[in-house]
Amino acid sequence: MDHRPARLAPGLYFVATPIGTARDITLRALDVLASADVLAAEDTRTLRKLMEIHAVPAGDRPIIAYHEHNGPKVRPRLLAMLAEGKSVAYASEAGTPLVSDPGFVLAREAIAAGADVTAAPGPSAVMAALTVAGLPTDRFFFAGFAPAAQGARRSYLESLAAVPGTLVFFESPKRVGKLLTDMAEVLGGTRQAAVCRELTKKFEETRRGTLQALAAQYAGAPPRGEVVVLVDRAGAEAAASDDEIAAALRDHMAEGSLKDAVAAVSAAYGRPRKAVYQMALALAKGD
Repeated sequence: MDHRPARLAPGLYFVATPIGTARDITLRALDVLASADVLAAEDTRTLRKLMEIHAVPAGDRPIIAYHEHNGPKVRPRLLAMLAEGKSVAYASEAGTPLVSDPGFVLAREAIAAGADVTAAPGPSAVMAALTVAGLPTDRFFFAGFAPAAQGARRSYLESLAAVPGTLVFFESPKRVGKLLTDMAEVLGGTRQAAVCRELTKKFEETRRGTLQALAAQYAGAPPRGEVVVLVDRAGAEAAASDDEIAAALRDHMAEGSLKDAVAAVSAAYGRPRKAVYQMALALAKGD
């Protein structure tokens, strides 16, 4: 008796793959990978290895590399295959396709061409991090990678300061310390946060605490592996009135510099640093 999955209907299938532990793949994902006419992957070596682990033969089916660098060249080929009535399975290197992944443009153009687009859901670093962080999950905002340049990074964080939900970031381990330092200064050092490292892998680790405390832990000590940083929404301290903020600024400015006053008040009240700075300038001018 042949126990192979039935042939897939024509269309584009986005397959979620493990972010660490190979056994996290779903049975449906394995069925799709075993049955699709065409396989596409952000990293073909990773996909081949995953299929070998789970004894899914590639046979004579094409395995096509599709990533951010070759997308414009490869997309027409994949779209042509869809137009011919083939089933195409696309797998990101790890996790759910389209989440910080080049699959978005492929999905958009496939939909525009009238192809059926289906998800084979499964592992996601975003959802795994939200599960273990201990922060509210009723509302969250996936912010992706913050800009590498400090000025752009701070401006980006400033734009997210008032988001009424948990913020989720991906980050290079080399920049985690800098990111946390900027977060503490821009978003407020008292905000609760978590740094999740190597999720689902052997050396998985989650550190929790305030942004200020986490920034101190990672200063000059970059972690290893894949990292997800989560930050709680602004708490009750952000609800302080402008009069309260102004009074705190006056007290700090009477004892030290404007710069130090802004840093202290921003951290204490969870207010964006830029907004506190503008208020401090107005107070210094007597406005």
